[in-house]
Amino acid sequence: MQLQASNPPLDAYWMPFTANRDFKKSPRLLASASGHHYIANDGRRLYDGFSGLWTSGLGHCHPKIVEAVQHQVAHLDLCMGFQAGHNKAFELAENLTKIAPKGLEHCFFTNSGSESVDTALKIALGYHRARGEATRTRLIGRQRGYHGVNFGGISVGGIGPNRKMFGANLINGVDHLSHTHNLEHAAFSHGLPEWGAHLVDELEALVALHDASTIAAVIVEPVAGSTGILPPPVGYLERLRDVCTRNGILLIFDEVITGFGRVGEAFAAQRFGVSPDIITAAKGLTNGVIPMGAVLLGEDIYKAFMHGPEQGIELFHGYTYSGHPVAAAAGLATLEVYKAEGTFAQARELESTFAKELHQFDHYPKVIDVRNIGLMGAIELEPRKGSPGARGLEVHKQCFWEEDLVIRNNMDILQFSPFLNSRPADLRDMFAAVKRVIDKVA
Repeated sequence: MQLQASNPPLDAYWMPFTANRDFKKSPRLLASASGHHYIANDGRRLYDGFSGLWTSGLGHCHPKIVEAVQHQVAHLDLCMGFQAGHNKAFELAENLTKIAPKGLEHCFFTNSGSESVDTALKIALGYHRARGEATRTRLIGRQRGYHGVNFGGISVGGIGPNRKMFGANLINGVDHLSHTHNLEHAAFSHGLPEWGAHLVDELEALVALHDASTIAAVIVEPVAGSTGILPPPVGYLERLRDVCTRNGILLIFDEVITGFGRVGEAFAAQRFGVSPDIITAAKGLTNGVIPMGAVLLGEDIYKAFMHGPEQGIELFHGYTYSGHPVAAAAGLATLEVYKAEGTFAQARELESTFAKELHQFDHYPKVIDVRNIGLMGAIELEPRKGSPGARGLEVHKQCFWEEDLVIRNNMDILQFSPFLNSRPADLRDMFAAVKRVIDKVA
C-alpha cells in the first residue's frame, strides 16, 4: 500500500498555466513518481499519459539518470561558466552534436526552452550583423506557435492569451505566418495532412513586402505542440526551407517538444528530412530531471562571431546556469540511456499502436478533430456554448479522479504524449479510460 502525504498550504504558490482558483478547491497533488506512474498525495497510483510535460520519455526517476545526478552533485555542484568551464558541459555538447542533424556542429547551453528560443533569436540577429547585414532585423513566427514565455518567445509566438497582457511591450518588427490547422480541409488526418503546404506562399509575400534584406529569421515548431499538436502539411517544411534558402533567411526549428525521440528520431528535422540553420532544444535533453536547454547551430553561424581580438568575448549572452554541472551529468546519462535502450526505435515502433488507439475517436460524438504524428496526439472536443475550455478541463479532472490517469488539456483539446518506451497494453488501457470519461462528460 502506498503511503499517503498530507496536503501543504496552497495559498502562497501561484501556479503556472493553471486555473489557480479552480485547482485549489480540489487540488490534484502528486507526491512521488516511478517509471510510468505518479503517486498522488492520497496514495493512488496514476498512469502518466503525458510523460511529465513532454519531458520524461524514458519514465520517471530512471535509475541511471538518478545515479548520475547524485554522483555529480556530490562532486561538483556548480562551476562558474564565464571564463571557466568543466568537463561534462564539453562532453555533453560533443555528444549532442553527434546525434543532431548533419551540419549542426556547435551547441550553446541554456536552462529551458524559453531561454533556448531567446538565445536562438539573438544569435540569428547577431549573425547577420556580424556579416555586415545589420538591416536584417525582422523576425517571422507563426500563428498558434509556442516558443516559450520570455519576451522574445511570446513576440514570435502566436498564442493569443500568452500575448494579450503584454502586447504593448513585445518586440517590434515581427510578422506571423498563418497556422496550418483547418477543420474543413484537414480534420481527422492520420499523420501529415495533405492540405496546407500552399500557406508557405505567405512567406513569399512577406519577402516581397519587406524585402529579404530586412528579414533575419523564420522560427516554427516542426510540429506545433502546445497549441494542440498540428503536424505539418505534406511538403510544407520543404517549401519553407526553400524560401528561406533563396532569400538568405535563417530557418529556426523549435524542437523543445519534438526533440529526443518524440517523433521517432533524435530530432524532427531528421524525421522530415529538412535541415534548419538552428535548432532549439530542452525537455528530453535531461529527461526532465534537471532544467536544461540547448541551441544547436552550424559552423558558418559560429565562425561569423569568431573575429576580433582573441581575448574578446564574441557573444555577450549567457546564463549563470548555462552548462550547469548537474544538468550536464543528467544530459549525458540521458543520451546514454537513449542509445543503450534503443529508445528512438522503440518510439517509432509504437506509432502505429498509438495512432490506432487515438483514431478510434474519429467522428466520435462531441469530437471535432483527431490528429497525430509520432507519439504526439490530440483529441479536439466541441466547446460548450459560452464556456470554451470547460469540457476539456472536466475531462482532465475526471481522468485524474475517476480513472487514475494524468493527461493534459489545452482548453478543449486533449493532448497525449506517452512514454517513448510505453507498452502497447498501457496505451490501450489509457485510451479506454479516456473513452469512458468522454462518454460521461460529452
